[in-house]
Order: sequence, then C-alpha cells, then structure tokens
Amino acid sequence: MIQKVPPMITVTAIGEYRAQWGEGPIWWNNALYYVDIEGHSVIRYDPKSETETVWPVGERVGTVVPRETGGLAIAGDSGFHLLNTEDGSLTHIGDPEPGKANNRFNDGKCSPDGRFFAGTISLVKQTGGASLYRLDPDHSIHEVHAGVTNSNGIAWDAKGTTCYYIDTPTQSVIAFEYDSKNGTLSNPQTIVKTDHVGSSPDGMTIDSEGKLWIAFCHGACVRRFCPDTGEELQIIDVPALETTAVAFGGDDLSDLYVTTGIHKTEVEEHAGRIFVIKGLGVSGVPAFPFAG
Repeated sequence: MIQKVPPMITVTAIGEYRAQWGEGPIWWNNALYYVDIEGHSVIRYDPKSETETVWPVGERVGTVVPRETGGLAIAGDSGFHLLNTEDGSLTHIGDPEPGKANNRFNDGKCSPDGRFFAGTISLVKQTGGASLYRLDPDHSIHEVHAGVTNSNGIAWDAKGTTCYYIDTPTQSVIAFEYDSKNGTLSNPQTIVKTDHVGSSPDGMTIDSEGKLWIAFCHGACVRRFCPDTGEELQIIDVPALETTAVAFGGDDLSDLYVTTGIHKTEVEEHAGRIFVIKGLGVSGVPAFPFAG
C-alpha cells in the first residue's frame, strides 16, 4: 500500500547552481557531489556554508564518485578519469567504447569493496547498444553486463551480496548476485516493475531499511519500493519534470537530495537545481569510495 505523504515532509530547492542536466548525486565528507552532464561539470555543494565548487571537465560527464585516497573519479564521453580537486586536472584511465561515437557514460556508483561500476547510454536509443562496466582499483576495465540501452541507477544491499540495477527502457529494477571476490554480477532477476508510473526510472539509492528510492525522469517524483515484494511504498512529488537522481545525505543521512534537469520546452522555476527532502523518517547508508 502506498503511504500518504506525512505533512512534516518538505521539498526545498537549494543551491544557486542550475544544471542543464543534473545527475549522479553522492554524499561524501559532509558535502554533496553531483554532475551536470550537459554543462560538462562536477559540482560540490556544502549545505552548511551553502557554497558550491564547480570543476569543468570539458566533456559530458555521467557520474562522479570519491576516491579513497582523495580526489574524485568520473566517467564521461571519453571513458573513465581521475579528477584532482586541488587543481581541476584530469588523468585519463581508459575508454571501453572508443568506437561508439553515439554512446557516453551515464550513471554509476562504487560497490562496498571499492570497485567503480558505471554504464553507458546509447544516445540514439539503439536497443542493447550499451553496457555496464567495472573499473577495478588497478585501473583495469571490465564489461560486466552487456545488451543494455540506457544504463542508470545502481545500488548494493547491506550485505553487499545483491546489486540492484536499472536499464531505463526496461521500466524495471533487476537484482544481481554480487561476488565481491572478483566483482562479477550473475543470476539477474526482475524484482520491481515501474510501467505503471508512466515515466522513466532514472537514478536510485537504498535506505537503511533496504528499500529502494528511484527518481523518475519526465515524472516529477521520487518513489520508494520494496525490493523483496516489488511493492511501491511511497511517492514524493518534486517540482521539476526532469527529476533525475537521488542520494541520502546530511549529518545523519536522513535528508534525501534530488538532482534535476531543465525540460526542453516547459518553463519551471527551479528546474536544474538540487532539491532536499526532509522529514522522511528514514535514513540512508554511507557511500562507498573508489579504492583505486
């Protein structure tokens, strides 16, 4: 049964930066990091000082994760890179799809054991023309799931043995068995169907109760699902049609941060800004850094 939204829940636009297409939020060291794909930038938002730091990266960038040793790792048009946050310089690691001009990297996150998983998107919507990849700490790149079209949200359960994943056109979440010894995904099972929503499942995160939170692009909402039953549990409306991705943050990880993009034709007051949802009564889990 879908819960009614309690009156104490608030949805507030924050920050001054307005992304053309915000994505990939992740909470790390008391700040929110995210990307502006079409703005070719990585952004850090500090909620206490309400300040923003922007690193231009010179290409479309689909996702960002922190590094265990400092700095950031990103994936974009030309593959995987390391981003030095001191001087903004990039170190290129590799591109697993150099011959696919119509593909770019999209969403990604790190597994509990420190591997960076990120997938590509076919910009011409070629069915099965993209893949999910794994960047290991030794900087080797491996294809782990082929035949996708728009690689999107990814998260792991508390045990680190199940990986949840979205290939957007399938309108579903699949669960893989995850082997942390070698970083492999196996036995995919569809566990959540989202056809009824009428918009695109995009970025995803998991809370401390093991429930999945999914942003719905073109849908102006975030929805909570139970991965065990597939049941939809809660809907939170967001005043931006292009609601793209979510991440828990704040001092106790009880705030849900939401990235958004600017619609091609609709004019919306806060489109492209970050939103923070407070009062949900549930917290998230800490993010995992890249070990390489």
